[in-house]
Order: sequence, then structure tokens, then C-alpha cells
Amino acid sequence: MSAVKMTEGSVRVDSCNASLFYRQSEPATGDPKMSVLLLHGIRFSSQNWLSIGTLETLAKVGCRAIAIDLPELGQSKSAKAPAPVGELGPAGFLKEVCEQLSLTPVVVISPSLSGMYSLPFLLQHQSLIRAYVPVAPICTEKFTAEQYQGVKVPTLIVYGDQDTQLGELSLHNLSNLPNHRVVVMKGAGHPCYLDDPNTWHKALTDFLSTL
Repeated sequence: MSAVKMTEGSVRVDSCNASLFYRQSEPATGDPKMSVLLLHGIRFSSQNWLSIGTLETLAKVGCRAIAIDLPELGQSKSAKAPAPVGELGPAGFLKEVCEQLSLTPVVVISPSLSGMYSLPFLLQHQSLIRAYVPVAPICTEKFTAEQYQGVKVPTLIVYGDQDTQLGELSLHNLSNLPNHRVVVMKGAGHPCYLDDPNTWHKALTDFLSTL
């Protein structure tokens, strides 16, 4: 396996009037093949992606991966969230994050709470997104089938078969994205990647290899 370089940092985001903490992984040598932005749910942070090995896994397959702590969560608690929990955030929020970190075009991994940020970004700035990996995100019901049908970004919909709430709802709505495939993780709940990291990593790296 190739060596991996891990670093930490912060990025200033004007819409939060503060900096966001992030963890970064990248190949120790050579140029990365692509950039990946990892978001997280309301009870979680970038630490989860470090703990289960997703950051390391992505770097080993040649990606530059950045996991941020969303505003008011993790080590970004001093940053003001640009929208209340459960409401759609401004599409410019993740656009600014990606531009500040030189991540475009970016693969966006978006579980649960982070849907309030990733979905507006996807719908309004798809030219900046290389691929989208939603993992039972919230707010999918806030867009119409017609709006989803206008998005051409390659999408991997992931959820656990024990997630009968957000998993099934998000699958129903996101299936309107024309360029999508689905991975159902057997025996996993919400969030499925914590229940079965190995299956999650295989599904993710197999998908990235097609981009």
C-alpha cells in the first residue's frame, strides 16, 4: 500500500464569519487523481472519517480527501451555521469551502445532516462537482423530481437496509437523479458506514474507480 500524508488545518468561510476545522489525507508522493470532500451528520465530525479509516483509504487510492467539521459542530463550534438545522443552507457555502481549499471539481460525500448543505450545492453548482455520494441525507424532499432530473453528476446512493426512515426516503427522492447507482448495505442501520466500514470502503473505492 502506498504511504499516506495526514494533516490538519482550518479554512476561513465568510458566510460563517469564522474558520472551519478540517482533516486532510493525500498520497505521500505524486499528484492526487481527484479531490474528495467528506461531510458528516449532526452527532459526528471529521473524527469519524479518521477513526474508521476512510481518510486513509481514499489517500491510498490516490485521492486528496478533506473532512471538514461543519459549523457549530466538532472543532468548528465557534462558526455560525448559515441556516438552521433541517433547513436548506445557501449553495454558496460549500462552493466557498471548495474554492478556498482548491477542491473543484470535487467528489462530495454527504451523510444525514449534511444534506442541508450538499443538496443546494449539487442543484446549483453541478459544474463544480465531479461526483456525489449521498448516505441517507436530510432535506431530499425539498426538491422536485424535475429539479433532480436536471442534474447529470454521477451519483452513488448508499444506505443501510435497516435504515427505514432517512435511508428509504432519500432513496425515493434521489432516484430521480438520472446518473445514479445504488448500494444497499445489508444489516446496517444509520449511519451505515459506521456499522460496516469495510463494505462502505469497497463500495466507495469501486465507484471512484469509474470516474
